[in-house]
Amino acid sequence: MIDTTEENSKFKLMDAKGVRNFLPEDKIPRQKIMDMLRETFERFGFSPLETPAIERLDVLTAKFGAGEDSDVAKEIFKLTDQGGRKLGLRFDLTVPMSKVVGMNPNLNMPFKRYQMQPVWRDGPIKLGRYREFWQCDVDIVGVKSMLADAEILSILDTVFTKFGFDFVIKLSNRKLLNSIMEYAGFGEYSMKAIIAIDKLEKIGEDGVRNELLEMGFEKDEINRAIDAIGIKGSNSEILEKVSEFATTDEGKEGIKELRDIMEYCEFLGVNNVQIDVSLARGLEYYTGPIFEVYLKNSKITSSVAGGGRYDKLIGMYLGGKKEYPATGVSFGLEPIYEALKLAGKIEAKKTTAKVFVIPIGKTLPDALKLASKLRSDDINTEVDLMKRSISKNLDYANALGIPYVIFVGEREIAEGRFTVRDMKTGKEEKIELGDVSNMLRK
Repeated sequence: MIDTTEENSKFKLMDAKGVRNFLPEDKIPRQKIMDMLRETFERFGFSPLETPAIERLDVLTAKFGAGEDSDVAKEIFKLTDQGGRKLGLRFDLTVPMSKVVGMNPNLNMPFKRYQMQPVWRDGPIKLGRYREFWQCDVDIVGVKSMLADAEILSILDTVFTKFGFDFVIKLSNRKLLNSIMEYAGFGEYSMKAIIAIDKLEKIGEDGVRNELLEMGFEKDEINRAIDAIGIKGSNSEILEKVSEFATTDEGKEGIKELRDIMEYCEFLGVNNVQIDVSLARGLEYYTGPIFEVYLKNSKITSSVAGGGRYDKLIGMYLGGKKEYPATGVSFGLEPIYEALKLAGKIEAKKTTAKVFVIPIGKTLPDALKLASKLRSDDINTEVDLMKRSISKNLDYANALGIPYVIFVGEREIAEGRFTVRDMKTGKEEKIELGDVSNMLRK
């Protein structure tokens, strides 16, 4: 109960910044997006996983997790329990999944899991970005071959094609990027430089140059790095040109991994992949291929999905005792939903009910029996619970957008045929009880 005394007269009901409530007209389409993702993940043989919202802070901020220098680590919502233990809300689903694998060494490999849960980041807010948001992840653990990464790209291609988007999957490789940082002269500070380069889409080339200068890097070093990551052309041309900057063994391995992925993608029929050496992804745990999906001709300019390979993360949680090769991707439900909404592909529905049963007179028992039968036939059914007039019930069905109404009167019961009204056209039909469910399915 809200206190309405003068002392609390200034009380105002409002949400915390960066979080939202979802009424049915928003939640229903979001649920459909998740259902489509779930169906696709399971078609590729992935199984569900769920992890806690709260994690130990040392698990989240370990160098092989977010990395203390990363922007993500600074955005963790931190809390302390009554026992004085430092905790935090998860910022992604990869770190918790890695923890789970580390705690369950007897899992069958490859371990292919999908996970759909909210995550939290105390960061800036803009269109498509919030402080509480859902991620929908798929990961493959236990496979060293680039075939696993190609399968992840195939999932990306399948999902965004189903959504009807014009999109591009940008692909790079952390080993190649490390080699370029070495070539540029960044040395032991390469990770800090990569975190700055990761902001290229957000702040542009000039912004990245200025940030690198503020970090203390020389202009010549910055120019070498920008020239190398800025190579353009076809995928084969980029790989050919960038090879001269991949002077280390690690860099050459990165080039080979990219070539392998492109070959597997050809077999899988994945055609929307574009190699972009500037793609960095600021999280420290990536060890090989990295990828992000961007929509063309959309106001959503941030990536709508992103991920990569993290072969050392799980093993490091176990003290480096064993290597668990792993790769995966995270789908951003929020930007996907916003993009679909902007594209006019979201149907605002206030209810999941397909039919509304209206009892007339003293027919409530029969109306309830009909509703029960329709529900047992997998028809989403609502029945009048408030004993309102026919006109008010029709207004209610119209307001919610329920497509069909069934009138249950004494005459209908006597005849064994019910009047079904199409609320869009106003057309009415007399349907026998045994045919009502079939008619509604059609």
